[in-house]
Amino acid sequence: MELINKLNWRYAAKAMNGEKVSQEKIDKIIEAARLAPTSSGLQPFEIIVITNPEIKEQIKKIAWNQSVVSDCSHLLVFAAWDTYTAERINKMFDLTNEVRGFKNEGWENYRQMLLSTYPQKDAEENFTHAAKQAYIAFSTAITAAAFEGVDSTPLEGFDPAEVDKILGLREKGLRSAVLLPLGYRDTEKDWLVNLTKVRKSKEDLVTLIE
Repeated sequence: MELINKLNWRYAAKAMNGEKVSQEKIDKIIEAARLAPTSSGLQPFEIIVITNPEIKEQIKKIAWNQSVVSDCSHLLVFAAWDTYTAERINKMFDLTNEVRGFKNEGWENYRQMLLSTYPQKDAEENFTHAAKQAYIAFSTAITAAAFEGVDSTPLEGFDPAEVDKILGLREKGLRSAVLLPLGYRDTEKDWLVNLTKVRKSKEDLVTLIE
C-alpha cells in the first residue's frame, strides 16, 4: 500500500526548484535501475548522471527549453547500446559465470544462440531492442524516485543526435534513448502540481482471460 500511495503522489513535474537531492537517495534510485530486468540479462545500456550546470543548459536548449532539465538536481540520460556485438554479449555471459562461480551447459548454449542471432541483425533494429531494455530500467528509476519522495520528469522531447554529440555517446557505442530529471517540484511555478491524477479505470485497462 505504501508503494501505491507513493505512485499516487508522483506526477511528471513541470517545474523544479533546484534543491539538491541527497546522494543517498540518488544512489538508491540508480541501484533500483541497475537491478531492473532486461532481455537475456544483457543490460544493454548505460546511465549518464549529470550535475554540471553548463551541460544541463546545453541539453535544455535541444530539449524544447524545458526548465526541469536545468533546474533539476540530477539529470539521468539512459543511453542504449548502438548495436549488439559478440564482445558485448560475451562480456555479460562471462560476468555471469564469474559471479556464479560455475558454467552451465544450458547457459552456454543460450550464449551461442544469441551470438548467432543478434550481431548479424541490422544495427538500427538492435538499437531499438536495446532502447526498450533501457526503458525498463528508466521506469524502475521513476518508481524508485517516487518511493524516495523525489520528483522526476520522463522526457522524450529532445534531440537525441544532439545529446549524443554533447556527451560524446556515439564514440562510446551508445545512443541516448530517454532523459530523467530528478529533483523537487516547484509548487509555485508548476501548473500541474495540484491537478488530480487521471488514469484509465481498471475495467478499461485490464482484460481478464480465465
